[in-house]
Amino acid sequence: MQIFLQGAGLIERLYIREVMIYADYNATAPLRPEARAAMLAAYELGPVNPSSVHKAGRAARAVVEKARAEVGAAIGSRAEDIVFTSGGTESLALAIQGAVAGLDGAATLIVSAIEHEAASKAAAHAGVPVETAYILPTGQVDLDDLRVRLAAWDRGLKGTPILVLMLANNETGILQPVAEAAALIREAGGLTVCDAVQGLGKVAVNVALLGVDYLALSAHKVGGPQGTGALWHRAGAPLKAVLYGGGQERGLRSGTENVAGIAGFGAAMSQAVLDLSRYVSLGTHRDAMEARLKAEGGVIVIGEGSPRLAGVSNFARAGFRAETQVMALDLAGVCISAGSACSSGKVKRSLVLMAMGADDALAESAIRTSFGWNSRPEDFRHVADAWLEAARRTVLKESV
Repeated sequence: MQIFLQGAGLIERLYIREVMIYADYNATAPLRPEARAAMLAAYELGPVNPSSVHKAGRAARAVVEKARAEVGAAIGSRAEDIVFTSGGTESLALAIQGAVAGLDGAATLIVSAIEHEAASKAAAHAGVPVETAYILPTGQVDLDDLRVRLAAWDRGLKGTPILVLMLANNETGILQPVAEAAALIREAGGLTVCDAVQGLGKVAVNVALLGVDYLALSAHKVGGPQGTGALWHRAGAPLKAVLYGGGQERGLRSGTENVAGIAGFGAAMSQAVLDLSRYVSLGTHRDAMEARLKAEGGVIVIGEGSPRLAGVSNFARAGFRAETQVMALDLAGVCISAGSACSSGKVKRSLVLMAMGADDALAESAIRTSFGWNSRPEDFRHVADAWLEAARRTVLKESV
C-alpha cells in the first residue's frame, strides 16, 4: 500500500505494507524534505571525495563543513568539535572506548542500568571494569547513590570514573538529570559520555549547559538519513581513534565521509531546531491519548510523573503481552514498538522497566508509541482507537 504524508510542501512516499499511522519515531523518523533536498544537491556534485584536493573534492568538502557547522550550532558547540560517524552506535563506541584508550585504560565505567545496548555493549568491550548506575522507580538515575559512590572513589585503584548516561530514554522518553550527574562526576575528576540520540531535536540541547565531555548523535532520529551520526567531544577531553585508516575526521574516524548523508544530517538538524516548539506541543495530544487509554483500557503509563519527551508514551496493561499488541496494531495499520526497536526485530521483556522496579507482568506488556515532526493530532486518536479495539478482543472482555 502506498501511503502519502504531507511534509513542509513535499510529498513523502512510504512504501510500507498496510501502514496507515506511523507511531514509531523513536525507531526512525521519516526523512525531512529539507534533508532530502540537501542530499539530492550533494549527489548532484557527482562521484567526489571530500579528501581530494581538486575542485570537485573541495566542493564536497565544503558540503561536509557546512553540515558540521549546522550540527555544531544545533547543540551550541564549535564546528571543529564535531566528528562525523556512521550513526549513534559508532558515536557511542568512539566516545566510550576512545575515552578509555585516551586514559590508557586507567578508568572505570559507570553505566546507567537503562542505557541502550549500543552504550552498554560498547562499555562491556572497553577492557576496563564496568559498574552500574542504579535507577529510581521514577525512571531517572539515582543521584544520591552516585554521590555516595563518588565520595568513596579510590582513584588509585579504579582510575578515572567515566559516567555513561543517556539524555532521554528510548523506551519511556523519560529525561535524565544529565547536568546534575555530570557536575558530580566533574567534581570527582571524572568524565561524562551522554547518549543524546533520542533527545536531539526534541528538547533543547546545549553541551555547555549539560556539562558533559562527549555527546553522541544520530541523524535518522531527527528526520535525517540512516547511516549518519556524529560525536561531539569537549576540547581537551581524552579521545583516541578506535577505527584506523586514512585519518579522516582529524584522525578520529577514518573512512571516506558520507557526503550526502552528512548534508542531510545538517539540514535535518537545522530544521529540527526551528521545529522544537512544534514537537513540544505534541505533549497535549499525548496526554489526551493516555487519559483515554487509562479511563477506557485500564493501562498504566510508565513514567507519567517524570519529565518526558513530548511525543513518547510507554504504557502497559498487565496480561496483554507486548508482542500481541504490536501484531494487533500492525494488522490495524498502526506502527509501534515494544521496547527498543534496535534489537534485530526481537520483542522481549523490557530491561528498562525491570531496572525501574516493574514486575514481570508489567515489563512483558509494555509498548512504546512515539510521534514526531510529521505527526498529526488525529494520529494519537487513531492509535488509541486501534489499541482499545485490540484490547476489547482480548483482555478487556475477560475483565467485564
